Amino acid sequence: MVFWIIFPISLSLVSFIGTWTVYGLALANTHVCSLSDWGSDNYCKANHTTGCCLVPTISSSGTKSPENSLFTATINAGSFLFLLFCIFHHAHIMERHRLHSMLSKFALVFGVVAALGAFTAGNCNPGDLALPHYFGAAISFICICFYTVLLTSLTGKCVLTGYEWALYPLRIVSTVVQTIVTICYTVLFAQDQHFCVHLSAIFEWMLSVNLELFELSFAVEFCFFSSFMISNLLTKREEEKPLIISMS
Repeated sequence: MVFWIIFPISLSLVSFIGTWTVYGLALANTHVCSLSDWGSDNYCKANHTTGCCLVPTISSSGTKSPENSLFTATINAGSFLFLLFCIFHHAHIMERHRLHSMLSKFALVFGVVAALGAFTAGNCNPGDLALPHYFGAAISFICICFYTVLLTSLTGKCVLTGYEWALYPLRIVSTVVQTIVTICYTVLFAQDQHFCVHLSAIFEWMLSVNLELFELSFAVEFCFFSSFMISNLLTKREEEKPLIISMS
């Protein structure tokens, strides 16, 4: 049903509009430096924490009030929608291509863990709970890499729309970008030089936008999605329970 395309579009828009609004508020309140400011003298350092601005990462943009409340709400909404996205896509594969059910289940696991990691990061302010925040963010970034790889692989193996000839190469490019930029972001984020840390912030925003475009491409699949696929997935699981009990 065409109605379902609203779902991936909403997921992308909530993440995009929410995170960039948070950044805009943080920039307006001089809580973060500008993404275009590569040589800021007002950059916060270990011995300079007042009257300065933070590196403009997604996390630091949502550290201080009032934008931290919107940051938490955006990440919570995005995590929940992404979790549903993972489940719905798995239901679609199980209904149309059960031959690749194991690959889809692996993708579902990575997707769920990524959503939980993002939820943890969003609810742990990096200014107060840095360890759980960055741990959740790291888990989310890593799992999203695996998730995009697996979904791209499923695009090449499963015909869901008839437009895979166009979607598959586009998702390959998006997946390669996501993987390479994640590696670069991880390496640069651990550096001390301002240039490297600022470049890592640019890469983090690139990861966010790339993932949103990747999710948006699934609006094509969701044109062919129907709610009965979810009910069928749940029904089949219920039917498997007596078989498991009898075998035990």
